[in-house]
Amino acid sequence: MKKSLVALAVLAGFAGAAAAQSSVTLFGVIDVAARYTKANGQDTKQLTNDGSSSSRFGVRGVEDLGGGLKAGFWLEGALAADTGTADATRFWGRRASVSLMGDFGEVRLGRGKTSTRLVVDDFDVYTTTGLGDVTRVYSLLGSGIDTINRADNLVQYFLPSDLGGVYGSFDVAAGEGVNGKKSYGGRLGYKMGDLNVAGGYQTTDSFNSKYKQLSLGGSYDFKVVKVNALLTQLKFGSLKQNVYTIGALVPVTAAGSVTAQFSKASTNGTADASATTAGDAKFLTVGYQHNLSKRTALYTTASYIKNDGLAAFRVQTNAVAAARGGKSGGLDVGIKHSF
Repeated sequence: MKKSLVALAVLAGFAGAAAAQSSVTLFGVIDVAARYTKANGQDTKQLTNDGSSSSRFGVRGVEDLGGGLKAGFWLEGALAADTGTADATRFWGRRASVSLMGDFGEVRLGRGKTSTRLVVDDFDVYTTTGLGDVTRVYSLLGSGIDTINRADNLVQYFLPSDLGGVYGSFDVAAGEGVNGKKSYGGRLGYKMGDLNVAGGYQTTDSFNSKYKQLSLGGSYDFKVVKVNALLTQLKFGSLKQNVYTIGALVPVTAAGSVTAQFSKASTNGTADASATTAGDAKFLTVGYQHNLSKRTALYTTASYIKNDGLAAFRVQTNAVAAARGGKSGGLDVGIKHSF
């Protein structure tokens, strides 16, 4: 009997040790805002999501395999907190991946953000979320691709984190016979102290041509203000768009900060001759966020897009569409909580 008890105690000890080498975390963000938008002489009043951060729900985990080797998984889906619904088409649409990590870096397989999109996220003051999302004025140039943000069937490699400030990632996505999904790209950056610079490039096959994105960004934290700059060039065949962005984050109190960003988007003459892709735009956003704690914040954001030519960009996709060459604006007040 005593031997059995000892054996059970030893097994329990081993089980505890094994459990200590693994971790699973439930996480998420709830972000809801009251928003007013106006375009084409019409306005929209709504309670909406993702004013400052993308509402999401997920679970992630890491297992220590020994010898510096780790395995991990990450499942993350979009959440519409205003209605209590999830993405009906992709339950884990934000990210679904399994990875192997070690001194060599990380190899990640599954669905997730492309390397080039990570560059845009880093140097957009509003991290491509809400009324200030810089990609509101990015054009697909009629390509019909869906990899400008995330991609399916990704094989990604991330450089190790101990390269003296150098960081980067590279990815390839199998098209699996679907138009607009076969892509490859990467990013390379350097971050040391208050300085951060990076560049990314991605190309996606579509309709016997290639949609190409080049993004170059940089930021420097002067303490009294952090300044971001971003240049993105989008090309599809002979069609081209350039988007120049400058932004700033200014701490005004220990808990509050003001953000501001301006973007100018312009297409070339060939794109201007196309009724579906043409036009230029100017995009201005100003916001304020007050942190009530490390996990909870109140915020407000105001944005305005002035289209020229045949452009019809708008500050929110599910609001009233802007008239070609017209204006689109919005204002929201919201709260976000992370867990």
